[in-house]
Order: sequence, then structure tokens, then C-alpha cells
Amino acid sequence: MPLGLIALALGAFGIGLTEFVIMGLLPDVAHDFGVTEATAGWLITGYALAVVVGALGLTAATTRLPRKPVLVGLLVLFIVGNALTAIAADYGVAMAGRVVAALCHGAFFGIGSVVAAQLVVPAKKARAISIMFTGLTAANVLGVPFGTFIGQQFGWRSTFAVISLVGVVALVGVSLLVRVPRAEAQHVSLRSELGAFRSTQVWLSLVVTVLAFGGMFGAFTYIAYTLTGVGGFAETAVPWLLVLFGVGLVAGNTVGGRLADRAIDRTLLAFIAVLVVVLVAFAALAWSQVATMVLLVLMGGFGFGTVPALQSRIMHFAGGAPTLASGANIGAFNLGNALGAWAGGAGIAAGLGYTSPIWIGAAITAVALVVMVVAARGARRGQNAPVEAAVVVVPSRV
Repeated sequence: MPLGLIALALGAFGIGLTEFVIMGLLPDVAHDFGVTEATAGWLITGYALAVVVGALGLTAATTRLPRKPVLVGLLVLFIVGNALTAIAADYGVAMAGRVVAALCHGAFFGIGSVVAAQLVVPAKKARAISIMFTGLTAANVLGVPFGTFIGQQFGWRSTFAVISLVGVVALVGVSLLVRVPRAEAQHVSLRSELGAFRSTQVWLSLVVTVLAFGGMFGAFTYIAYTLTGVGGFAETAVPWLLVLFGVGLVAGNTVGGRLADRAIDRTLLAFIAVLVVVLVAFAALAWSQVATMVLLVLMGGFGFGTVPALQSRIMHFAGGAPTLASGANIGAFNLGNALGAWAGGAGIAAGLGYTSPIWIGAAITAVALVVMVVAARGARRGQNAPVEAAVVVVPSRV
């Protein structure tokens, strides 16, 4: 396994920490700045929106630049954003730091996915992408609980200081260990990158990403209410139950990457179909603590197991211009998160109970399955073959 993949995974780990760790620190942040928890929650929403902007804007702006220096620059942006959050004197500065850090998120994963695929032989591209995304899953399983602990013991600012240090280590790792092959050090025009969106299959892939991920995260966003209000778990048990979900993320990401290297569409069809069944079972059996623990693992596994295949699929149909399409798919993941959270919250607000986000998530995921069936049939008929982009190969040692 190329050591460059480890460096990319470490960068993904730090970015995952930045996105998720603040959820456990919101009360402390709100108290420190003298704002309501709802206002503090905008630090999460603002981050998510900035991810979408960065995924498209920064990726488009850097298409003509060599990919390794771009990744290094994005990590510098990540470090600056988290350091700014750590030293913020007021809420506005903290929000600015969150936005700066978020801008690198989508572009790093989008460009990093392309670079990770270049570091291995074609038959192992999806597996390489899954290794990079292992950093994101590890952030959920290990990093978030540890980051929350640090914040509780030494103040929430210390958590973001530590995340900045993680960024520095990732920066050094990417600088020293990532080796983009000369033949892959290509300058592709923005026009060529935009040309990838002529493919119907690229658009179908984006829709599947929004719906499949949105369905799972719609259920996950309000899972604490389901666990305590329906399952009867104590609040102190929730963090440990979320570790089960995280274990599923890691396992699903690994298995999904291996299977996607063999057959992308079959892997997606199988994983999304099983995810629908898991969500329906979870909604129906949320009162059972044993069933809940098992289904948490399965929801994380089959939900996140789609990620390597979804990222590989859009890169495949983007052909010779995968960078912007890859970044757009990262934006699609975050749009799915927002869609699922909104839909699940609407279910609770309508008085449908704490299992309603899971039922709604199952319905959204079922629509994703229908779209995936349409996409797979079109691909088998040879519709929208990968787009060929005009590239200029530039000798490079990066």
C-alpha cells in the first residue's frame, strides 16, 4: 500500500474531526460566546454550506494546477481555519474560522480521491479511495469521542488547537509521501472538466449520492432522540452506541471498496437495497435495545459502504476529467446530509414521533435505489460512455 494513501487518510481524519467534533462541544461554545445553542448550531450549518461552495468553487479554480501542490495548499487553509477557531475572541471570528476550514473539505476529498486512485493500479482504485475515506470513519469512531474529552477537560478551544496540529502532520505527510506519477500530472482545462457534466450518468450518480446518503443521515441526525425516547437507553449510553455505528462505518467502507473494484453498480444496488431493509427494520424495532444495537452497526456499514463505489462511479463516467465531478460528489454528500436532516426534523415537528426520521430516511433511500436501477440499466446499454477530456501532460516530479 503506498504510504501516500496514509497521508491522505490522515488529512481526511483531521477534516472529519473538524466537521463532527463540534457537535459534542456546542454547549461549551454557546456558553463561552454568550449565545443560544441554536445560534451555536449555525457553526455546523455554516460549515456544511461552505463545504458545498468549496467543493465546487475551489475545485474549479484549481483544475489547471498540479494536484499535489493544491492538496498542500488546501491543508494550509485547513490549519489556518482551525487555528482561527481556536483563538476566536467572539462568535463571528469562530464562524469565519469554521468557514475557512470548510472550504478545503470538499476540494480535498474530491481532488484527494483522484490522487488516491492514481497511486494504485486501475483494479484497486475503489479500494484506494476507501483507504483515504478510512480517515473520515476513524474520525467518527475514535476522534470525535477523544476530541470531545479533550474539550471537556481543557476547554473547547484546545480541541481545535489539537486538530490544527493534526493538519500540520498531514501537511508534512502529503508533502513527503504523495507521489503523483509523471503520466498523471496533467493539466486539464476547466472547460474539459465541465464537459464531464454532459454525461447523464454523472448526474444520475450525483442524485444517487444525495438520496442514498441523505436517507441514512436523515435517520442518524436524530438518533439520540430515538435511542432515549423510543429505545429507553440512558443518555450516558448514547456515545457508546454511536461507537457501534462508527464500527459499521469502518467495516462498510473497507468491504464496499473491495467489492466496488469488482463491480461498482452491483455493489451499489446491493448495498442500497439492504440499507432500505435495515432502515425499515430499525424503525419497526427501535423499541428493542438488542435489535437497535445490531441495526446501528448495519446502518453504518451499508450506508457508508456505498461511499467508495459512489465516488468511483462518478469518476469513471467523468472519464479524463474527473476532478470537478469528484468534488461535486463530495458536495452532493453534504446536500444529502442537509436534505435528510431537514426531512427528519419535519417528521418530528409534524408530531410523527422519534422513529419518523428513520421511516423518512428509508423512503428517501428507496428512491435512491430506483434511480440507481435506472442508472445501472443505462450503463449496461452503453449510454453515456466516460467523457474523454483533452489534457496536456506536463512533466512533473510532484
